[in-house]
This record gives sequence, structure tokens and C-alpha cells, in this order.
Amino acid sequence: MSFNFDLFVIGGGSGGIATARRAAEYGARVGLAEFNRLGGTCVNRGCIPKKLMVYTSHFPRVLEESQGYGWSPAKSILDWPKMMAAIDKEVGRLNGIYQKMLDKSNVQLYRAHGKLLDPHTVEVENTKVTTDKVLIAVGGRPIKPNIPGKEYLVTSDAMFELPEQPQRVVIWGGGYIGVEFACIMHGLGSDVIQIIRSDKILKGFDEDIRTIIQESMEEHGIRILKNCSISEVKKTNQGLTISLEGDSNNDMVLADTIGLAATGRIPNLENLGLENTEVKVHNGVIVVDKYSQTAEQNIYAVGDCTDRINLTPVAISEGRAFADTKFGGKSCLMSYENVPSAVFSTPEAATVGLTEAKAKEQYGKNAIRVYSSEFRPMYYVLPDTKEKTLMKLVVHQESDQILGAHMVGDHAAEIIQGIAIAVKMGAKKADFDATVGIHPSSAEEFVTMR
Repeated sequence: MSFNFDLFVIGGGSGGIATARRAAEYGARVGLAEFNRLGGTCVNRGCIPKKLMVYTSHFPRVLEESQGYGWSPAKSILDWPKMMAAIDKEVGRLNGIYQKMLDKSNVQLYRAHGKLLDPHTVEVENTKVTTDKVLIAVGGRPIKPNIPGKEYLVTSDAMFELPEQPQRVVIWGGGYIGVEFACIMHGLGSDVIQIIRSDKILKGFDEDIRTIIQESMEEHGIRILKNCSISEVKKTNQGLTISLEGDSNNDMVLADTIGLAATGRIPNLENLGLENTEVKVHNGVIVVDKYSQTAEQNIYAVGDCTDRINLTPVAISEGRAFADTKFGGKSCLMSYENVPSAVFSTPEAATVGLTEAKAKEQYGKNAIRVYSSEFRPMYYVLPDTKEKTLMKLVVHQESDQILGAHMVGDHAAEIIQGIAIAVKMGAKKADFDATVGIHPSSAEEFVTMR
């Protein structure tokens, strides 16, 4: 049978675009459908604009800390519309780059929604195209819990569209999105209350990371209400009245017009036409095998819609592994071991490999040795601030292999990215010990812990 395309990609996020370009490099005829901005969540409503807001939120602290180095006090006021306009301009620039990359790769872009009519036919722009293989890379979206007044809550998407800065912000959720926005908004000068369902933020991360970040957030002035949830939201003349249930001593809290629900995300599977195929969906997620293949032989899926590890670089790697295997003649598998990640909170955190708890669970408590160091970095000595940095190595005693590396502190993501290479290669503690440190730096602590 003759097809219009060798591969048709539904979804123009980072994973979909990377796959389309890689397949085209191998000579495949590739089409791609995306009805929204190119780049997906990361570029438009996630990693990039959020990181720019993180940078913005650090400047008040830097101005204050500079006085410890002899600089005179400086008064500066945030121009919120200017910040938002600058971020939107950068997002637009990145969209243009994605467009140019697709054009250069000869990928045919359809600025429309793609829907499967059968395993080999996609409806797009009121027409039908046929394809040998299909890749679903539609990503996910944030959702709001079903409570009275949920229409007054916003999701993380809306945080990049606020016309003015809210003075009182309530954030519901203790995951990395809630934590990052709590730190961003506090750094920008808003009063922040964070509501979490348990007694500690960042479930799934190493316990020491969770503890230090939460303690630091509270020391900086973020109010964290633990073991409670929002039961109802009402709009009043004073703003939003948010009722709580659980262990909180406060029956309700107030926000301006912003109550952020950062309580979860789901795949974007609506109106994809999956019912016209044999693709299986379980608990709202597309089921795939280790090659990203669905139950329909010619249909594949990568990224957040498969809910494996929901990180942009993972989606990109999954897509490229698929393209290499099916169009490049190379059998490639995506490895989900030792994938590094970061939380751009204040202080920042980054991690790779097993947590201390997971390592002990997997190998046994007595088989694990933990090396850690907690200190105040040199930068904070002259300003005399009580900022903490934590570095931690989780080591398998018998083999001396490093199973996990964790850090809280300035530039944690930059440092752990390098450490992740060593961990991925199977480095041993003796290899770290034999490495000469760069002095004076925080990073040298990773090679001096005994």
C-alpha cells in the first residue's frame, strides 16, 4: 500500500519534534500535526518560562546580599508587565526556531489537530492523510481537583499569563511544580501560603532533600500548611476565601485572585481517535512496550502521554530511540536508570540515581553506606545568611559503586548534570576520591567526602 507519509507525528512538543527530525534525517517522509504553539509544555507553559521567572525571583536577594560585600543598599521595583512581555518574547523566539528546524528537516507541518480515523489514516486540516507509522506525542496538561469553587482556581498554565502581580497567593500541592511556584512568587515579593496533603513536600525525592528545602522555604517566609487540603473556594470582595480540611489550625485562608492548583497532570488523549485503533489506555495513560510501541503494531507513543518519566529530555530520548530503531536500522532502547532531574526551588535541588531509602530497600540496609556534607557556601559568609548546601552520595559497600547523588544548594542542577555522567558510567566512590577538586568551590565537596 502506498502512503502519503512514512511517519506521521501527532503533537509538536519537544519529543514529537525531535522524533520527526531524526526520522527525516534517515530519509523518511514525515508529517506533524500541532494545533498550538510549537515546543509543547516545556517551551510554552513549563520549563523555559518558569526558569526565566526563577531567575527574576533571585534578584531581590542578590541585591540584599551585595551589601555584605560593600555595595550600598539599592532599591528596585519589579515591572511585572515588562517581565511577562520579555518572557513571552523569548517563548516566541523559541517557537520560531522550532519552525525553522522543521522546515530545514523537510517535515511537513500541519497547524491543526490530528485525529486517527484508523491505524493508518489521520484527519488533519479537514483532510485525510495516510501514513505507514504513527507517533503519538501529545503530552499532558494540569488538572484541578473537583471541589466547590474550582473555577476560581488556576493551573500552572495560567501563571505565565497573569496581567499583574498578585500580593497574596495560595498554592495547593507539594510536588515540584507547587514548590517551584511557591519559591518564585515569594522571591518576586508576594505573600505565599502553600497547602500540602502530607507533612513534607516533594514526595519521592531523597528525605534529606525534602527536609532541607522545606525548612529553607519556611525560614524564608513561605507559610506551609501541612496535612490538609482545600475543600472549597469562594470569591468575595476581599479576594478568594479558601476553606481547608485536615490538620490545619486555620479554617480558611485568603488569596487575591490567584489560587494555584498544582495537584496533578493527565495525558492529552481527548479526540485523538484512539477508539478507532487497537491502542490500549490504562488509568488514562497510553500503554506501550519498551520500544514505545502500542498494542497497535504501527502506532507508537512517547513522552508524558505514556507517563513513564515525565521529563522533556526523556521524551526526546524516547523519540530518538524509536526513530533510530525504525528508520535508522539501529536497535535502540531508552534507559530509565539514572535519569537526573532538578527542582528549581530556592534553594535549588538536583538528583540522580537511587535515594537512600530506595537503595536500602533494594540492597538491604547494611549494604549501603551514605556520605554527606552540609555546609554554608563561601558566597553567603560575607552577607552572613544561613543558607545551607547539602551534598550526598549513596554507595553500595560491596562494589563501591555510587548508586545515587543528591544535592541542595546553588547551581545544584549544573553540578549534578556532570555527576550524572559518572553515575551513569558506573563510577565508584574510589573514583570520586581519586579526583582532584576545584578549590574553592562547592562542587569539590563531592570528591572530598570521607
